[in-house]
Amino acid sequence: MCSFHAKPEKLNRCGERIVIRLARWFGLFVSVVLLLIAMPTVSVAMPEAQALRKQLEKYLTATTQESGLSALQRFYAGRDYQPIWLQSDSTSVLHDIALEFIANAEAEGLDSHDYQLHHLRQLRSDNYSAIPYELEFQTTRALLMLAEDMRLGQLSAKEVDPDWHIPQPLFDPVIFLLEAVASDHFQQSLYDLSPKIPSYQLLKQALAKYRDLVARQIAWTRIPAFFDIQPNTSHAVIPLVRARIAEAFHTHGTAEYNLPPTQSNNYDGDLVNAIKTFQAQHGLNTDGIIGRNTRRALNMTPAEKVQQLRLNMERLRWLPRDLGGRYLLVNIAGFQLAAVKHDQQILTMRIIVGKYFRSTPSFSSNISHFILNPFWNVPASIAKKDLLPKQQKDPTFFATRGIKVYQGYDYREASIDPDTIDWLAIKKEFPYVLRQDPGAKNALGTIKFILPNPFSIYLHDTPTKSLFHSEIRTFSSGCVRLEHPVALAGFAMEEGRTQTELTAQINAGKTATVNLPEPLPTYVVYLTTWIDSQRKIHYSPDTYGRDKRALSLARW
Repeated sequence: MCSFHAKPEKLNRCGERIVIRLARWFGLFVSVVLLLIAMPTVSVAMPEAQALRKQLEKYLTATTQESGLSALQRFYAGRDYQPIWLQSDSTSVLHDIALEFIANAEAEGLDSHDYQLHHLRQLRSDNYSAIPYELEFQTTRALLMLAEDMRLGQLSAKEVDPDWHIPQPLFDPVIFLLEAVASDHFQQSLYDLSPKIPSYQLLKQALAKYRDLVARQIAWTRIPAFFDIQPNTSHAVIPLVRARIAEAFHTHGTAEYNLPPTQSNNYDGDLVNAIKTFQAQHGLNTDGIIGRNTRRALNMTPAEKVQQLRLNMERLRWLPRDLGGRYLLVNIAGFQLAAVKHDQQILTMRIIVGKYFRSTPSFSSNISHFILNPFWNVPASIAKKDLLPKQQKDPTFFATRGIKVYQGYDYREASIDPDTIDWLAIKKEFPYVLRQDPGAKNALGTIKFILPNPFSIYLHDTPTKSLFHSEIRTFSSGCVRLEHPVALAGFAMEEGRTQTELTAQINAGKTATVNLPEPLPTYVVYLTTWIDSQRKIHYSPDTYGRDKRALSLARW
């Protein structure tokens, strides 16, 4: 007990204790007041959470479609079973945004019916207060499903395309939606789910155009079968071709398609130029000859274009969102390579890919280095299936092409003279190892780009340049041959080495390894719709039949 007659030192200590006690009492008082203020909120929130949890259990039990149910349960557990779309007697502003986003699924190449858009609108327009939790749960379930489809793709890449070996990105729609609804930018979070690369956005614009044609039941002119039509000749089918080109002008607005109306059978210069433009747009040789492939492209319907665009937008969703500041996009179906820097195509070139029975797979890797004047270590399968028959037919084949024969893979050992081997006696197993020396006849040409992958595929030069003029360029055993390998090496090195320096080093004839300053991300993909450096859309033939397989499984 403190006394006013105590010494000053004691009075000071007593005063401190009084102040501390008063502070404790005041703090306790404030805590009680705050608790009393908070109690009404808790008393209201707890029954609401219990009610929602009970209704969720009923919904999960009654629902026959199991997809997405575990995600739905995780979402509401993460929110402590608080509703998100429904308020006391109305829907929230967030629900308006959610329905608008689901309705926009069509623009992304998806189908809003898969996300119950009509049913959600019906629930909302009806007296939803009678069944409020159904609208709440159905909306969440639809959004979780759509978010996953937008971020990863609706289809399983490996199921619809067994030759696709690029892992689909990891994504948890529950965590995404929990964070999105808790943020101040819910709408932007939803629209950020789709790829932002220019090619996706341009395909999206084209899809809207073709969907409109389908909705208006526009039918294009069909071109009947015929023998090839050469430029500056006459044919009875030419008026139909003119009509089809006029339809292409109304669709694309391309100046070359704007031809004066005429019923002439003459395949004249203006129409030839229009056909060449059409051929370029559809990945065909621009020779002006109206042949089988050109006629097939002319006869594609708006509905078929829609399906083609939807599938290729889906493939772009399978890719990582961040492809890198600098990367290569190697398009197998388009026979085209694009070197990209900051979303701009800096370099493009024609490529040659695998034969139908040795098709080039889709995969991703990083180019780490390239080899100038490389040796070709011939794969055993190619040695047996491709080169052995040629040597059996022509005993000088190996010698004239600089191909050496070894007993094993130790190339330091002396090679075997091919004239000492009875090649015709080899029937089943091929007991030798083949290696081709650098030179003008080397199958890899002057440069070989190394990118680790389980398929032993690389990008390389080729001595057979004439094949780049072919329309369907499927001539390799799976590797990718390059039209301009030195230019690609220059891009890969960025400013580390000029093309002139690389050419001089090649001409010196020595084998040399050149390491890149940084690994170059490379995506080998199968895209039958793609964008060129002028941001124009091209449509390529489904050479490997991967579109056909994917669409049959997608059932779009």
